[in-house]
Amino acid sequence: MSSNSKFLAGLLLGAAAGAAIGYLLTTEKGKEFLDDLKSAAASAGDEVKSAIEKGKQWANDFEEKTSSTT
Repeated sequence: MSSNSKFLAGLLLGAAAGAAIGYLLTTEKGKEFLDDLKSAAASAGDEVKSAIEKGKQWANDFEEKTSSTT
């Protein structure tokens, strides 16, 4: 497959994907999907922040335990 053919195939695939995503996001179902996706991302972010805080607390507790025994 020549480089021009690869470029053309990539261009057509990208255009088709862009059209499909554009159509999906302009429909009501697509808007609902986007809202669900935003909600899930926010929830995941909150869970990551919580895990980081727990890790920091664990590290501080561990440091205090090891410092007091030496």
